[in-house]
Amino acid sequence: MPEGNEIHRWAERHAAAFVGKTVRVDGPQGRFTDAAMIDGRKLQRVMAVGKHLGYDFGKDLILHVHLGLQGDFTEGSGPLPIVRGALRLRMWNEAAVKRPAVPGVSKRHAWYSEDDGTGHIEASKVAWVELRGPMDCSIYSQEKWDALLERLGPDPLNGDGPEKMITRIGKSKKAIGELLMDQSVAAGIGNIYRAEFLFRAGLSPFTPGKEVEESKLRSIWKEAGALMKAGMVDRRIVTTKPKDRPHKTGPVLKEEAHYVYRRQGRPCFVSGTKILTKVMAGRNLFWCPVCQAAASPEKN
Repeated sequence: MPEGNEIHRWAERHAAAFVGKTVRVDGPQGRFTDAAMIDGRKLQRVMAVGKHLGYDFGKDLILHVHLGLQGDFTEGSGPLPIVRGALRLRMWNEAAVKRPAVPGVSKRHAWYSEDDGTGHIEASKVAWVELRGPMDCSIYSQEKWDALLERLGPDPLNGDGPEKMITRIGKSKKAIGELLMDQSVAAGIGNIYRAEFLFRAGLSPFTPGKEVEESKLRSIWKEAGALMKAGMVDRRIVTTKPKDRPHKTGPVLKEEAHYVYRRQGRPCFVSGTKILTKVMAGRNLFWCPVCQAAASPEKN
């Protein structure tokens, strides 16, 4: 599932391509039945909060998109392509209906760890986007959008402070590894960042929230803002420090971009201890039992 860095990246790109312009919208395969409500309207702004996107067309018309586990965008310049696959929604500007002097290009995005941001179209030159496989694609009223925001925790990429997160965690007996996956606690942090933030903080994912020091939570929040912002440059998430990687200089290799995420059974870059895994909050959790002291489900 895309995490907050990618959602905010889409918001920036789509704003550059469509905000202030009359936008055409359709649902070619009939699964987005409200396209006519926003087709031909001017897009006023694109909002990102946590894992949610909101396209504000004014007059109580906000297109809400939640990509979920399978959702993704294809984007391109030049004419609209032929409809292919399970296409939920298309959105395009005037550049898409004028055949350019040179052939158009498109970009279908690879799994985040395979996509280093190269070959991407300049955002201001994007003429159309296609959406496939989202968990939700529907029209929200302003009231419904506001209700969504009320349910969500603070978003480190929106400049929010950590106080709401700290308060909720400080009152909970749930494990911190579970709490960081709760979007009402912190919006935008997903499975990758959960594992990596906890490792960098030297914190056991099994520690009850109320036992986590406030200073640790503030440190995690500060790192979340910096690392997730860096992850917006492309779709790749890098959380390791150069001094801890097997290759101290040069490009970050795929296998050394993370400390623990999907590294089960392999040695920790810092301690050499085997990385462990366990399901928590419905997703695979990864941790180092040495660097994250007392990180054992049997002890908590």
